[in-house]
Amino acid sequence: MASLWMLFASFAFAAMGAAVKLASGFYSTSEIVMYRGMVGTIMLLLLVRHQGGSFRTAFPREHLWRGFVGVISLWLWFYAIGKLPLATAVTLNYLAPIWIALYLAVIGWWRGKHHVEWPMMLAVGASFIGVVLALQPAVESHQWLGGAVGIASSVLSAMAYMQVRRLGQMGEPEYRVVFYFSLMTVAFGLVGTLAPGEAGQPSLHPHSWHSAALLIAVGVSATMAQMAMTRAYRVGAVLVVANLQYTGIIFSSLWGMALWGDVFDWHVWLGMGVILVSGVAATFYNTRSTPRTEAVKTDPIASEL
Repeated sequence: MASLWMLFASFAFAAMGAAVKLASGFYSTSEIVMYRGMVGTIMLLLLVRHQGGSFRTAFPREHLWRGFVGVISLWLWFYAIGKLPLATAVTLNYLAPIWIALYLAVIGWWRGKHHVEWPMMLAVGASFIGVVLALQPAVESHQWLGGAVGIASSVLSAMAYMQVRRLGQMGEPEYRVVFYFSLMTVAFGLVGTLAPGEAGQPSLHPHSWHSAALLIAVGVSATMAQMAMTRAYRVGAVLVVANLQYTGIIFSSLWGMALWGDVFDWHVWLGMGVILVSGVAATFYNTRSTPRTEAVKTDPIASEL
């Protein structure tokens, strides 16, 4: 049953990416981020209040730093989704476990172990080759900026996961971490929306039934995915569930082909495959190096919630 929950979560996260890409035709990135936060905040507020939870926290500084890094990562990722084929943007976000594994390996060596995890280093090197292959068409079509932004988003995502894990170690419940991040997403998104744009005016666009439905779809699909993913990790084996998250690349490819007619050559498919295998290896390393109660925080897409 845990596998089905994770498969649904991956599908829902891919659907969220598709909704973001469609919404980018009507709204600025900051607006999408802001409305994403609004929907998530309202849903979590109602859910937690219904269950009798508390939003009082003893760690405001930690939440502020997690939110700051996470919001920037989310903004960059949504921007990349609007500029790149959906599957390519999603695949780049799955580089985050690679950065986490590299960080853990470096920290382990620095603290005196002086033991190099060569299989992990091989996975890291292979992932960079995969990025080059996957982004070759984007570079040729002058979409290199979207690719660079997507990679930067994955680096910041890794930083956000480490902070989420720290909050978990401090005893902060997951719903509170997600709630405060959603609040900061609204705040930062609002600032970006009201900031003067190219024409010197705020980038606040009018709604239609169609565009508003896309914004709601972004928030609802992401929240449902988060709930399903949490359930999967709670009842399933961490390593199996964590590796199933990479089916999101497949679902994103299907969404891209169905909605935009995306067609990839062998370079892109090979690059995605290399990143997927490298990510699985990194997930294995992260899971082995992390207690079970903390390993649930290493899902790449989860940082945007």
